Amino acid sequence: MTSSSVCKRFLNFKRIINQKYLTECSSSFKFYNVVKVNCRLCNTSPFQNVVEDKISKTNEKSSNLFRNIQEGPSLSDFISKPASGLKSHDYDSAEEVSYLEPHLFHGNNRQVFIETYGCQMNVNDTEIIWSILLKNGFHKALSIAEADVVLLVTCSIREGAEEKIWSKLLTLKGLKRKRGKKSPLKLGILGCMAERLKTKILEKEKMVDIICGPDAYRDLPRLLSNTSATDEASVNVQLSMEETYADVIPVRLNPGSVSAFVSIMRGCDNMCTYCIVPFTRGRERSRPITSILEEIHTLADQGVKDVTLLGQNVNSYRDITSGHSEDVTQLSTGFSTVYKPKLGGQRFAALLKAVAQINPEMRIRFTSPHPKDFPDEVLETILSYPNICKQIHLPAQSGNSQVLSAMGRGYTREAYLKLVENVRKILPDVGLSSDFIAGFCGETEEAHQDTLSLMDIVKYNYAFCFPYSMREKTRAYHRNFMNLRLAKNNWYLLKGKVKDLQKI
Repeated sequence: MTSSSVCKRFLNFKRIINQKYLTECSSSFKFYNVVKVNCRLCNTSPFQNVVEDKISKTNEKSSNLFRNIQEGPSLSDFISKPASGLKSHDYDSAEEVSYLEPHLFHGNNRQVFIETYGCQMNVNDTEIIWSILLKNGFHKALSIAEADVVLLVTCSIREGAEEKIWSKLLTLKGLKRKRGKKSPLKLGILGCMAERLKTKILEKEKMVDIICGPDAYRDLPRLLSNTSATDEASVNVQLSMEETYADVIPVRLNPGSVSAFVSIMRGCDNMCTYCIVPFTRGRERSRPITSILEEIHTLADQGVKDVTLLGQNVNSYRDITSGHSEDVTQLSTGFSTVYKPKLGGQRFAALLKAVAQINPEMRIRFTSPHPKDFPDEVLETILSYPNICKQIHLPAQSGNSQVLSAMGRGYTREAYLKLVENVRKILPDVGLSSDFIAGFCGETEEAHQDTLSLMDIVKYNYAFCFPYSMREKTRAYHRNFMNLRLAKNNWYLLKGKVKDLQKI
């Protein structure tokens, strides 16, 4: 065996030991004392100067880190006001801090195209998003072809809604690959699906650059700037206990339209066992009544004649910013909640009165309500003002008490029918609509027939019917039993019943 072959093996041994052990041991300096071994043939050490270099580099990094800490922002830069003086409403009015100057997040005239899926709340969210982006130097693109950024405002309420988004993402992914680095396209997922499937979207599919939840739209300029600068995905899906975008003036998608949506509250506390909304939209919080009235006054000045008040549980509105009281939330007779009674605040009836008085010629609607929040005060307010539309949506979901209990709805079939009777007693000419879910966990043929008979008794003007869609995180999902064939069959039967009722 030659001297050179021994040295090559020795040097290879040096490389392996250096990679495997040196990083772990050099900080304690024990390794340096052990490895002073020379090759008998070439009289050199495989670790000569290696440990010394490693220690030198470590000391240099520590010195640089200490220097950066000294020269960087201090704790006072992160606190705009003394902690003792902070109140919940101070965060919105806090001054910009020096190390996050607004120009860093400027859009620089980048073209943005937004495509919206799902409910009216998503439409309203899109108007809020445009307000934030336009204020920060982004521009509207008329088509995907001319866009630098494409944002999808998504819905997660049912599996079918998410399948549409996945299909669209595949198309956009191909377009993004085709453009390459010369004309890069940034893709973003916003809204409910962003919060629910953030891990799958970001880590598994690797399709998008921005993931932004429904309570983080104010952060969009920063997210867009960050992903443009680093070419890495930016994520903010933090849910808020306070965010209502009360100070954001929405940019209407159809400025010439005589109808408009106004969001009055966000989130839901009902925790129905099949519903994903509390997990994607967070807890209930309501906009201050003053900001709602200001927005509707502006719409009236613009010629809007039809306003729809929006919320995930719109008639549970409770403004706690305008004074305090000990009034307890009044529920419909025979209804209950999973949470403790809420005290204080201006309720939905007070808001309806104030909105109706702005312009007697403006029609007022609201969606989507929960049957539990229709005390007589709300019904009498609707009766008192001619411009409040005499149409009420009463989502029943099922006509069987056992299924309603499994859904966590907080009422029985009998309580629901009593509410319908009371509504028609106070509002004789009211139009009623409803929602129904077919094939919920454990639904039997008898339970399905109870739903059909409820529809016959109430005689709804219209009903929205859907097959049950299992959603992760919900309580019903963990029961893990569902007859998909039965769900679709019962869904078809419900749709047929709706058509029959419309012929009457």
